[in-house]
Amino acid sequence: MKQKRIVVIGFVGTQLDSGQGPARWEKWRPSIAITQHEEYIVDRFEMLFSGKFGPLVDAVTADIAAVSPETTVVPHHIPISDAWDFGEVYGALFDFAKTYPFDPDNEDYWVHITTGTHVVQICMFLMTEARFFPGRLLQSSPPRRQSSKEPGSYALIDLDLSRYDQIAQRFSREQAEGVAFLKSGIATRNARFNTMIDEIERVAIKSRAPMLLMGPTGAGKSFLARRVYELKKTRHQLDGKFIELNCATLHGDGAASTLFGHVKGSFTGAAADRPGLLRSAHKGLLFLDEIGELGPDEQAMLLKAIEEKRFHPVGSDSEVQSDFQLIAGTNRDLASEVVAGSFREDLYARINLWTYALPGLVDRPEDIEPNLVYQLNQFSQEYGQMVRFNKEARERYMRFAMSPEAVWAGNFRDLSASVTRMATLAEAGGISDSIVSAEVARLQKLWHHYTRAPSAAEVNLAELMGDEAAAGLDLFDAMQLAAVVKVCRHSVTLSDAGRKLFAVSRSAKSKPNDADRLKKFLARFALEWDQVCGKS
Repeated sequence: MKQKRIVVIGFVGTQLDSGQGPARWEKWRPSIAITQHEEYIVDRFEMLFSGKFGPLVDAVTADIAAVSPETTVVPHHIPISDAWDFGEVYGALFDFAKTYPFDPDNEDYWVHITTGTHVVQICMFLMTEARFFPGRLLQSSPPRRQSSKEPGSYALIDLDLSRYDQIAQRFSREQAEGVAFLKSGIATRNARFNTMIDEIERVAIKSRAPMLLMGPTGAGKSFLARRVYELKKTRHQLDGKFIELNCATLHGDGAASTLFGHVKGSFTGAAADRPGLLRSAHKGLLFLDEIGELGPDEQAMLLKAIEEKRFHPVGSDSEVQSDFQLIAGTNRDLASEVVAGSFREDLYARINLWTYALPGLVDRPEDIEPNLVYQLNQFSQEYGQMVRFNKEARERYMRFAMSPEAVWAGNFRDLSASVTRMATLAEAGGISDSIVSAEVARLQKLWHHYTRAPSAAEVNLAELMGDEAAAGLDLFDAMQLAAVVKVCRHSVTLSDAGRKLFAVSRSAKSKPNDADRLKKFLARFALEWDQVCGKS
């Protein structure tokens, strides 16, 4: 393997590297010392300096040439007027890093942090940690005896923490704890949901960009948004409040006022200034559920507030500022809304960087049981009473909850309400079979509009597939396809239809994927779910 060239990047030490006359060789000078080690050769020294220290750089360059003629010193004047000003130092180093022609494939960069002010050293560390300097930190130390002419010692520190097993394990544990926090400790078994939460945890910690949560009502969008806020709060990434608003509750002129605030007298009834929810969310997190319900004016104002962190309150000529993180929720297909012209394309593009579709409970049947346990524990903590199912009652409830009859139209809200009712009615902390029977009957009545038996009306396959394709079907295939289409048209989702169609055989599979089985069946006839259900 070809040996990489060693390139040192560091500031000249205005005190440590100075010295005149022969006596200077009796002194440990870090920038010269790191070129004196016999076990490596510094190919190039990118020597940074500010102010009027050019003559010192020339002197140090001459001394390096005397002890290490193989080393080329390249001076760089960095425009820093105050080496103790963090913003100025970091900005100057950032500008240097942007224009420097790094070649990590052929060069190994050592970032020297022994010289310079403490602020300079910290900024060099941060630039290396963020990989703006793609190298390792070089920390040099003087020899034990100051009068010694030895170059002292040095240490190379690689900030790629993934290389350190113990640290990597700690980060892995921290991430696992973050994921568990987002799920409230619920041991979910749905692979797709778990993968999604893993990514949300990483994004929540690293990004302040808007996030879009899609899914049906009751799928847990508001709950997850609050957990993201609480996770970021524990990591000291947010100082402000969690502000939540369902945009479907906004109407007329009050919509803009609620979001952006208003000044006194801006309209009839504006008797006093109002800050608005965006300002209330300053330094915190704003969750706008059902964002697709916003009107065009509010969409335009929100876009400006997201991009520029400032906006005009209603009736005000002066802008106000608010630095908030946005999580948006919707049960609509916003992409279709954009095409239809009812949702701004630029706003959709801005909030669509991190988009997650939360599956409804009917699409996560394997997670019903752990969520049932969670809801019971929540009830016990809130009311100070332990409540449990007896064995028969639990088995009966789970049979119904996993059956095609249970459409969970309200998703986790339906499950939460169901558990609350049964726990409240439990005698001596025990949910009996009779309580479950009554609750199942209640849910069946609640969902009867969703669980009607498929209509006996004939499915017109020719209308669905075209005359030629329908005429080419065997009678067996035509009858089977017609029956499947009837079930699809009376189901809430693809997964719901799949569960009904494969209710028996799915129990024999460790990881049933009813939606995929149904999708493949329809594909045999060149059909898709939306087409079958008349949604295309």
